[in-house]
Amino acid sequence: MKETKEFQTESKEILSLMINSIYSNSEIFLRELISNASDAIDKYKFNALKSEGKLPLIEHEIRLSVNKNERTLTISDNGIGMTKNDLINNLGTIARSGSKAFVKKLKEATDQKDFNIIGQFGVGFYSAFMVADKVEVLTKTANGKAFLFTSDGKDSYTIEDAKKDDNGTIITIYLKKSTNEVNYDTYLEEYSLKNIVKKYSDYIRYPIKMLCSHQKKKLDAEGKELDEYETIIEDETLNSMIPLWRKNKNEVNEEELNNFYKEKFSDYEDPLISLFVRVDGNITYDSLLYIPSHVPYDLYSDAYEKGLELYSKGIFIKEKCPELIPDYLKFVKGLVDSPDFNLNISREILQQSPMMKKISENIEKKIVGRLNELMKEDFDQYVKFFEAFGEHLKFGIYSTYGAKKDLLENLLIYHSLLNDDKYTSLKDYKEKMQNEQKYIYYASGESLDSIKLLPQIEKYRKRGIDVLLLDKRIDEFAIMMLREFDKVEFKSISDESADELSNEEKEKIENVTNDNRRLLDTIKDALKAEVDNVVISSKLVDAPVCLSTKDGLSLEMEKTLNEQPGMEQEVKAQKVLEINPEHDLFKALSLKQGDDALVKEYASLLYDEAMLLEGREIKNRGDFVAKLNSLMIKALNK
Repeated sequence: MKETKEFQTESKEILSLMINSIYSNSEIFLRELISNASDAIDKYKFNALKSEGKLPLIEHEIRLSVNKNERTLTISDNGIGMTKNDLINNLGTIARSGSKAFVKKLKEATDQKDFNIIGQFGVGFYSAFMVADKVEVLTKTANGKAFLFTSDGKDSYTIEDAKKDDNGTIITIYLKKSTNEVNYDTYLEEYSLKNIVKKYSDYIRYPIKMLCSHQKKKLDAEGKELDEYETIIEDETLNSMIPLWRKNKNEVNEEELNNFYKEKFSDYEDPLISLFVRVDGNITYDSLLYIPSHVPYDLYSDAYEKGLELYSKGIFIKEKCPELIPDYLKFVKGLVDSPDFNLNISREILQQSPMMKKISENIEKKIVGRLNELMKEDFDQYVKFFEAFGEHLKFGIYSTYGAKKDLLENLLIYHSLLNDDKYTSLKDYKEKMQNEQKYIYYASGESLDSIKLLPQIEKYRKRGIDVLLLDKRIDEFAIMMLREFDKVEFKSISDESADELSNEEKEKIENVTNDNRRLLDTIKDALKAEVDNVVISSKLVDAPVCLSTKDGLSLEMEKTLNEQPGMEQEVKAQKVLEINPEHDLFKALSLKQGDDALVKEYASLLYDEAMLLEGREIKNRGDFVAKLNSLMIKALNK
């Protein structure tokens, strides 16, 4: 008996929304139908196990077959099968009153990004109409009748009695004719079907089989190979079935992990770190994560997309899922597989949810935890990681305004003044601080060599106080967000307030300042466009002058900020010119106190010299050279 059922009037709207809005590429239909077949086998196995032998345990498979003459693609399984009511309730979902609810949900999802409605309306099956003019579903339960469901996805569908020997479902897709825009013939080609299965359904737990053609050498009567080839049609399993990440960690060796990484993520080198993450509980997922041994070639390009691959029960969902990894760990490669993800109808767009946030946070902590372990176990390997990706950890601190401080601060390492150019951690620095040392000192510049030439650093070297050397642009910005480490404040040696002075030293500086007040005020007046103040320095040993800054904005930060695109107004650090009271130049200038014209002539030279000592460009080289030559001529003519 054949029954024809009319779709509701809104069915066309549903299919149009589903096909044109939800699914973005037509090949996804095969993933959906294979996923449904896998679910049907799962249900059969579950029922067989609890049937106490009434339902036999059998070998299960999913099979694809092609008929090019009739332009059909068939997907079959030997799973649970469907009754007539199942066909109506599952495949005919959009033909019943639920269709209005579906349209409402779909429109709400489009507006609000609430896509957690897959499975509620049986939509996955209808993805077949992206490529099909007609779909037939022949199905039978183990002890029931067989039925044939037929639909063109437009106005109606039919259900009729049919013949089928075994339980399971056979879906036959009558492909559309190819157009200039879409080549539907590709779904009749062996290589295309293999590629789609490999991409989306490689880890379905049941074998996906298809008769495939292979070229093999012919054999003679004695079984020896000839130089002639023949085409052999053989059954081939298209999927690997067992995901590497679902195996026990002790079942997978390093070579397998490395080979998987290189093949999966197209890298020519082994990864630096591989990490298994398995969580069972309120949220269940498996994850396999990798840190590359080198910076990906496109990491800093605009085209680079962060994100982990996303699977649901071994079914590929999305190539890049950015919600799973924070920005500062964008170099991490890997995947996450969970049956609990909230997905949209196409399984393409992940819903933002508290569950997703928890998974992301857990993955982040696992990665950071593994880096902490590496730092303790193999510091040389950690240095290799840090030289490649350390700036990203600093960015994690800076970009979150210090929210990641507790998580990341122990992973920071720096070159330091007294550590023979080796890296030191903040913990090691603190443990080696002198008894009366108040701050964790740092100095910044464009390179390690230029930082070591800073005039302020002489005093710290002489006193045996270590200084962190910050040669990356992000360094000071990250330090600014850290503020302190283990209750010890960071302080730039170029900060005006960096010195730790005894009462005797403070008194000496105050006396020299008072005795040379007019000299300092005259220099300050001459340099009022360049500096905020001129003071007697306690920082210098051999150099005559140096520049310090106020309010935490250093010269290096000033330069970095002003080089950023889109800066409408120039950022200026508040500079302080510091003069060494023990230097012969100051002593000579002190004797000229009162000769304001002469002092002002020297003032610009002092400032330019300080800039050069800082490794900075001076504004007017010609003026600097002219003044220098003039003074040398005067000295020679005396």
